[in-house]
Amino acid sequence: MTENNKRTLQHGTTSKTVLLVDDEPDILELLEITLLKMGLFIDKANGVKEALAKLATQHYDLCLTDMRMPDGDGLDIIKFITSKRLDIPVAVITAHGNMENAITVLKAGAFDYLAKPLSLAQLRTLVKSALSLPTPHSSDKKHLLGHSPAMKKVRDMIERVARSQAPVHISGESGSGKELAARLIVQSGARREQPFIAVNCGAIPENLMESEFFGYKKGAFTGADKDRDGFFQAANGGTLFLDEVADLPLLMQVKLLRAIQEKQVRKIGATREEPVDVRVISATHNDLADCVKRGLFRQDLYYRLNVIPIQMPALREMSEDIPEIALHTLERLRAGSSVQFSDKVLHALQRYDFPGNVRELENIIERALALRSSDIIAVDDLHLHAISHTPSDNDEIREKYPLTDYLDMVEKEALQNALQQTRFNRTAAAKLLGLSFRTMRYRMERLGIKNPEGADDAN
Repeated sequence: MTENNKRTLQHGTTSKTVLLVDDEPDILELLEITLLKMGLFIDKANGVKEALAKLATQHYDLCLTDMRMPDGDGLDIIKFITSKRLDIPVAVITAHGNMENAITVLKAGAFDYLAKPLSLAQLRTLVKSALSLPTPHSSDKKHLLGHSPAMKKVRDMIERVARSQAPVHISGESGSGKELAARLIVQSGARREQPFIAVNCGAIPENLMESEFFGYKKGAFTGADKDRDGFFQAANGGTLFLDEVADLPLLMQVKLLRAIQEKQVRKIGATREEPVDVRVISATHNDLADCVKRGLFRQDLYYRLNVIPIQMPALREMSEDIPEIALHTLERLRAGSSVQFSDKVLHALQRYDFPGNVRELENIIERALALRSSDIIAVDDLHLHAISHTPSDNDEIREKYPLTDYLDMVEKEALQNALQQTRFNRTAAAKLLGLSFRTMRYRMERLGIKNPEGADDAN
């Protein structure tokens, strides 16, 4: 370590050590000067072989390496750190415009990447994020419930990807917990104290998408009376969660791809782009690969979003977890009361198919709490109309109805039952189902449910 390094560290704010790996002296010097000003210890290696020797014998808090070197590449370093289970985030410097290399290193386990020519602002942001990662198992966050193999696999993936900046795509049926998984990824990562902006891509009118995502300048169009930030600016430094990303129109997909690749956005009416530091996590209940085949989703954006895939299991695929989830939900919702399930309730829940997954289970329990006649919730209080279905019955249902139509049918039946029980008082029915009045009204309009007597919120 140089005397200059030691003198800088006397006034530094941290004693963390970064290993810089590059065969170009000019790049090493630029990186060293920048990181010394951040108060960091610096060690250097002139190639892969020297770097592996140092990693085998010394502790580092971060490794920053070039991708291509005469005696190997950054992937060799990532694989070594992974194989030795070293708790060291690795960032890789890639050639400008080579997104294939960037995606490759992220899939291999890199924390993040930087493109040449280096942006010192992006470098400093990356280093701060990497060095703020929580130590393994130090977080007191909540976990997804369940001990089935499918749920254990999801938890393992969440723990792995949390310590990276790689884009994650979460797939799974409606109600399976995709947003919860996204939030758990953030809670275990370097961005846990930064903004988490959740966007339902299917709920934004197409003509407003660009202004909602990227913002606009005053005077950009009629009604733009002041500057306004978009989702990307709001999530700067944190995470942007794009739910139902398959619903994005193709033109918006092009603009989203550019924003993700360039890490810059341009407000409507602006003359220049502005840098944004955003980690993107996306989700959809659709088969995104199938959307690509059908020409509904751009292949280049698909590969950019689907760097690390996570599949959320359907509740019927982990029936052994239903009792644990149900009991935990009851404990949370009963607000300190002594309400309990009868002996047969958990068995009945395990036999039910749950087309709405965990969200439906929570709604069923909340409804049962509201309608119970005693402190013991009985099977009849659950109103599981499909409980007697056999597997063949379910197969026939799925053959007869596409999944979206089947879920609409289930939702419509649930809304109609609640409305009947409350004599078509929409406010009371919404409370019974755990919905806001606005959501209740929207769903009634979408499903064509009308008051047969023409009254509004009759008691």
